[in-house]
Amino acid sequence: MANVSLNNVYKSFGKTEVIHGISCDIKDGEFIVILGPSGCGKSTVLRMIAGLEVITEGEITIEGKVVNRLEPADRDIAMVFQNYALYPHMTVYKNMAYGLKIRRMPKSEIEKRVQKAAEILELTEFLERKPRQLSGGQRQRVAMGRCIVREPKVFLFDEPLSNLDAKLRVQMRLELRNLHETLGITSVYVTHDQVEAMTLGDRLVIMDDGYVEQIGTPLEVYERPATRFVAGFIGSPAMNFLNVRVSSDGASVEIPGGVHLPIENGNLPEYADKEVALGIRPEHFELAEEQQGDMSLNVDHVEVLGADTLVHGHFGEDKSSLTIRLSDIQHFEKNTILPLNVPPSKLHLFDSQSGTRLGK
Repeated sequence: MANVSLNNVYKSFGKTEVIHGISCDIKDGEFIVILGPSGCGKSTVLRMIAGLEVITEGEITIEGKVVNRLEPADRDIAMVFQNYALYPHMTVYKNMAYGLKIRRMPKSEIEKRVQKAAEILELTEFLERKPRQLSGGQRQRVAMGRCIVREPKVFLFDEPLSNLDAKLRVQMRLELRNLHETLGITSVYVTHDQVEAMTLGDRLVIMDDGYVEQIGTPLEVYERPATRFVAGFIGSPAMNFLNVRVSSDGASVEIPGGVHLPIENGNLPEYADKEVALGIRPEHFELAEEQQGDMSLNVDHVEVLGADTLVHGHFGEDKSSLTIRLSDIQHFEKNTILPLNVPPSKLHLFDSQSGTRLGK
């Protein structure tokens, strides 16, 4: 196991800068997830750690050793790819043993490591099969087994579950988490799937357009998003955003329709009479007694999902769109008026220009 550090790392392709000064310290044995939309640079960061991309500026260290100029084979890392990358003509055993064989490891040690990895991944009965005889989930386990036998300092995962169907992804998430708890090897995992990130990561590195927006635990980025981008990217359905005005005393915000909502734990005097962005997660609305709500939602459409209900609608003179999530099954006719309350602790305020979080 080892700690991994990125210190002010930049990456350019020609004159185009794609990674803009990323810094992050990954602790020994930690499971870090790099999360962001397609094209944000997360896979480029992973490839720079692996040595598959040369960094333009900055420093990457593994276990305290600068690896900028080290070849991938000399970094003591193992990488699991999205497409499995198995040898189709080899058995499962030979696929897992191949990397050790070319390193001229003794046959007895190869046998010991492959059998141990196969037992951990429940692949013992498939060791003599070819990849074409396996399911997608089994092939991905073989790819992970090939990395486990290496006993590397760092695991790198490049969207390893994206080729699997939804049910299998859930199963593989659990297996990955159990595998990490068993082996305790420092892991860096790249994905665009926020569910994978929230369930797997000890901490998340959320990226957008080559920049790090926030680094924190899954609960930290959910409950206290550092930027409007993070707030909108984390959570499903996505957070609702409204343009609001801070009151003259900085103690409340006025939402469309003239309703004032108090700001929790103090105020924002520096933003008095200025417009800011208000974010409210769909699950944080509460149905209120008639005529006692902070705001009223005009129902447009209802989605009954079984465990909960999504209600889409609009409110105010400008008909601002809004989605709320109710934790049970409820049916509402179109144009039903729902009175709603929002706890002050569940309001998120962001600067309209920079998108940075305001207040606590």
